[in-house]
Amino acid sequence: MNTSSTQGIPDTGAVPRHVAIIMDGNGRWATKRFLPRVAGHKRGVESVREAVRACGERGVEYLTLFAFSSENWRRPEEEVSVLMQLFVMVLEQEVAKLDAAGVRLKVVGDLSRFDAKLLELIRRGEAKTAHNTKLTLTICANYGGRWDIMQATHAMLRANPALAAGFTEQDLEPYLSMGYAPEPDLFIRTGGEQRVSNFLIWQLAYTELYFTDTFWPDFDGRALDEAIASYRRRERRFGQTSEQVRERGRAVTPVPETHAAAPATRVDA
Repeated sequence: MNTSSTQGIPDTGAVPRHVAIIMDGNGRWATKRFLPRVAGHKRGVESVREAVRACGERGVEYLTLFAFSSENWRRPEEEVSVLMQLFVMVLEQEVAKLDAAGVRLKVVGDLSRFDAKLLELIRRGEAKTAHNTKLTLTICANYGGRWDIMQATHAMLRANPALAAGFTEQDLEPYLSMGYAPEPDLFIRTGGEQRVSNFLIWQLAYTELYFTDTFWPDFDGRALDEAIASYRRRERRFGQTSEQVRERGRAVTPVPETHAAAPATRVDA
């Protein structure tokens, strides 16, 4: 049972149950090396593999990656084309590996703009891995947080017209594109930018935010550990006082200073 962070106090632990990542900095990684931007996207695929492996080893149950936003169509046509080709390639080459590793694949977003081949690969990948339970890997493609809320509202009202007179969070949440997952515990954005960029804006209400200057192609298991170490030092209050958190025994045990994370920006509730 998933608990909404605005309706109750979710269970938390030293390892985030759900990690959500904006994989930023691919193009700048390539530019610094005098390479075309697309080279950064191709190198970023290796970091996706590493993130999946590292999350599985550390006990993370859900990993959500922002692969292509609804605003990314504004990028140069050549870059968008390469991103679509990479998506096809990854689905063709990685689904069997994900299945063997016990990873369930989900793809969420407005998929109507994708071609028939890509849609079929998504369908096959989700079906092939549907039985897996070790880790749920969600790829957000042509996704936007505002789009998600709008589509969920329309879907809810189509299914329950009477709710037009009034509805609650609990009525809407099952229709959100990630209604199957708990809200993220830890949000990571690589590449130095400090914004959420229309990503999971409903679900991030009480998520711990972590920003790093590391470009996505350089993000590895050690970088993930630094983000998790920062998360462990947070006191997750969900609207309570520190005293209440201590009384409930929900405070996360601090990490020794010898394992301090790289500089990051904290946003408190």
